[in-house]
Order: sequence, then structure tokens, then C-alpha cells
Amino acid sequence: MIEVIVFGNVTLDVICQTVDDVPRHESVSFDRVLLSPGGCASNVAVGLGALGIGTAMVCKTGNDVAADILRRTWKKFDIDLNYAKVDPTVHTAVSIGLVDSDAQPRFIHTPGANGRLTIDDFTNELFDLEGVKILHIAGFFVLPGLLDERLADFLKRAHQAGWLVTLDVVNSKRYWKPEYLFSCLDQVDILLCNQVEARKLSGADGLRESGERLRQAGANCVIIKAGRDGCYLICDERAEMIPTSEVEVVDTTGAGDAFASGLLAALVRGKNLGEACLQGNEYGAKIVQELGTITYWEKQLTLSQL
Repeated sequence: MIEVIVFGNVTLDVICQTVDDVPRHESVSFDRVLLSPGGCASNVAVGLGALGIGTAMVCKTGNDVAADILRRTWKKFDIDLNYAKVDPTVHTAVSIGLVDSDAQPRFIHTPGANGRLTIDDFTNELFDLEGVKILHIAGFFVLPGLLDERLADFLKRAHQAGWLVTLDVVNSKRYWKPEYLFSCLDQVDILLCNQVEARKLSGADGLRESGERLRQAGANCVIIKAGRDGCYLICDERAEMIPTSEVEVVDTTGAGDAFASGLLAALVRGKNLGEACLQGNEYGAKIVQELGTITYWEKQLTLSQL
């Protein structure tokens, strides 16, 4: 049974470590490389699948080798791919992540098929599914096809279906059009962003100030991911920092998506927001101890099959 629908961007990730500098006229060498599915929607869906949550993904790929790699992995985690669209006229998105000595990635990215994902790809039959609890929009600002005036009505329909609506923004210089988000923030139950994104959206520096301004703009609840400090939760009932564990960090790529997976899984299982944030922090901390966005989830899947 599908409990969560994840709507958003997917990529084939090539994660390279360690790369501190990219000179223009010289080759770059590195010690480790990982090839795996990536992109916000894929990362969240894989995490949910690993946590035993029935998950469908609405996304778009090309018809190429990259898409084959993605689909083989998604199937291992029992993700429903009936609503994953294929556009043979465009390539699957690819991201090359250069992870530096501080475990921070920089990306070279081609949006590929993600650039053609629109609300029209969300088929009407999805609204008739029984058992769905959450619609999660992943990678909002890297999905130009969602940045239009139809979004508010789409989210209203999700609420009419009885779904909780969550949205993770993702910073993007190319598609930074906040007016499309602010026009429908009153339809977003939980807005997820990191500290940089919160500052850009709100115009405020502090976590509390940023959260308050985003709530004033319409969001019912705001969760600001704050890395090693955990996350800041602000809603009607509470406004507080929720701490996380101190761990050895290898690669921060995908930590925010792992947080979302843990958060959504907890909400599906009836946990309150504070408990859900604690679980989000828990899985974000696990992801950063491995290279790549889903390495931890793949190891857990292997262990469960022994």
C-alpha cells in the first residue's frame, strides 16, 4: 500500500572524494568514487523504502543507461515506479559531486529530464489511491516545470484528498523564483529547508527569525535543518532546537534527504513532530558517515537480506 508519494528530481550521482580544487588547465585526481542514484526525490524515496514505508515516486528520466541504473536500485527498495515517467527525447539528469576535505560537496550538474517534470505528470488516478498519508515535493527550486500558477490549486487538491503536504525547497541559483512558493505557502503543512535556504527565503539571519518569517508568509510548520546542530522546529505548539548526535562525517551529500525520510516515516507511523524530527536527525547522522547519498540504506538492505 502506498503511504507516501514523493514528487521531484532524480539523478545519477557520480560522487568523487577528495577534491579540494579544480584547476582550469590540469587534470584532477581523487581517491574514491561512487556511482549511485541521487537527486532529492530518489534519496527520500529510497530512505522511506528502507524504513518499510510504502512509497511511490513521480519523477522523470530519459530512456538511457543512467535510467536503467536508477530503476534497478529503486526496485531493490520496493519503490512503486508506475508513476515514474520516461521521456526518450532527453537524457536522465546527472550530477558529479566533488567532495572536499571538509566533507562538503560541490556539484557539476545537468538537469536533463527533471527540467520537463510538470504538474501534468501527476496523474489523476493518484488522488484516488487509498492509504496515502503524505505528498512530499522534493527539490522544488530545481524543478522549473513546477514553478507556475497552477501549484496552489494542485496542493489544494492534495489536501482535499486528505494528504499532509510537505515540501523541501533546495537552493538553486538558476531557478530561484520564490514568488511561486510564497503564493502557495498556505497550502504547505511542513516546509523543509536548510540554514542557507531559510536565510535566502526569509531575509533573516537567525534560525528563529527565519522560521517566524516563513510561518508569517503562510507555512503551517517550518523545519530548518542545521547540520551538526540538529534542526529548528517552529509550529503552533512549539519553537525549539532539536539536537542530533555527534558523529564522524565523511560526506554530507544527501543528509537533508535522509532527514526527510526519517521525518516522514515517523509521521506516517503516528509520531508527533518533535519525535519525527528526532528520527530525521538520527538518519541524517547515519547518512553522513558514508560516502554517497544512499550507501547507508543499501548496507541496511543487505543486512536485512542475510
